[in-house]
Amino acid sequence: MTWWAVVRFLHVLSAALWVGGQLTVSLVVLPLARRILDEERRGQVMNAVGRRFGMFTGTVFLPLQIGTGVAIAWHKGVTWESLAEPGYGRILAAKLALFAAVMAAAALHGWATGAGRRGFARAMAVTSLVGSVGVILLATALPAT
Repeated sequence: MTWWAVVRFLHVLSAALWVGGQLTVSLVVLPLARRILDEERRGQVMNAVGRRFGMFTGTVFLPLQIGTGVAIAWHKGVTWESLAEPGYGRILAAKLALFAAVMAAAALHGWATGAGRRGFARAMAVTSLVGSVGVILLATALPAT
């Protein structure tokens, strides 16, 4: 196993934990909380889950994704100009743009939750989740080089 295999593994593992965590909260934890907890307790639990997930994102996920992503791009010889080229470059550019949009949606979700804007918070949570799945889809579409 090479050093670069470890870097790619950490990049994929981090992405899997991020998207898997979003899916787990959305498809498992939230429906159960809605079914078995009263509104006040549900709010407390989901706030705590959201805070913990946000902390994980800021301290583990983002640094690991950005660090390993930059390292992989450098190793593959990606340049700003190559992001406009068909194939790997354009798919990577789309992945990066969608990743940035997902991070913005996640940040807006956190803000809206804290500001008590439940409808907007939910819309941003769904946007972030769908976008995250899109990032994974684009990652799998990257041609092997």
